[in-house]
Amino acid sequence: MLDNIQKFEDKKIRSLWNEDSQEWYFSIVDVVGALSESPNPQVYWRVLKKRLKDEGNESVTNCNALKMKAADGKMRQTDVANMEQLFRLIQSIPSSKAEPFKQWLAALGRERIEETLDPELSIDRALETYLKKGYSRDWINQRLQAIQVRKELTDEWDDRGVQKGKEYAILTDEITRAWAGLSTRDYKKLKGLTKESLRDNMTTLELVLNMLAEATTTEISKAKQPEGLDANRMVAREGGSIVGETRKNIEQASGRPVITGENALDFTEVMGQVLGEKMPPNEQT
Repeated sequence: MLDNIQKFEDKKIRSLWNEDSQEWYFSIVDVVGALSESPNPQVYWRVLKKRLKDEGNESVTNCNALKMKAADGKMRQTDVANMEQLFRLIQSIPSSKAEPFKQWLAALGRERIEETLDPELSIDRALETYLKKGYSRDWINQRLQAIQVRKELTDEWDDRGVQKGKEYAILTDEITRAWAGLSTRDYKKLKGLTKESLRDNMTTLELVLNMLAEATTTEISKAKQPEGLDANRMVAREGGSIVGETRKNIEQASGRPVITGENALDFTEVMGQVLGEKMPPNEQT
């Protein structure tokens, strides 16, 4: 696991990145201490945990306990929450500091309902979000096109009997290995990413080649009509390999690698944006 310390208004929030589950886990006591203004966060959490349990809230009370470095430097067991559990916990803390998070979560819920009724809104909001993050319009146009290409590929996988979730991830990894020469996980490591979107951190050329690999896989699948995971893995490798040769040709002609460690976003700013302020970068421990 990767140790990390987030900061919220100069309060340290201990966190751990779990490579297996691909999730961040946060110290609940630290979050409670930062948001509740309680002089004794551990007691506050024990009382809150009991109340939530009595209310039947198992999503938060069934949290994991992991070893984290305490103030005395020793590794001690502490209750932790993943991002979903953390948001649920924040909703239960009556504090002015927690209020901006609650308003943000409520707004997100409203937007998702609106997008269900009018899917075009999700495209408009995606465009607005990318512009706010500083992406160029050319990159955004490519990204939106890539979303459409990805949807066509997953629709094809559905038709071919591929299961959403794990099997999608397996086939995506096959395509990535074939065209980029890296697994999806290693590609993200190269860019210093954890939970962030790999596609959102690709250069224009990386994004175009990834899109081409997925579009090529879709066309081959339509022609060969593979059934089940194993047959689709072969098609995924074939589609990715065709674009892999293109990547090698580009690198030979340009004398530069296509795959880079560049990343576009700093997702540690998300909480700061919610609060209307920029949070400091993470401090590695």
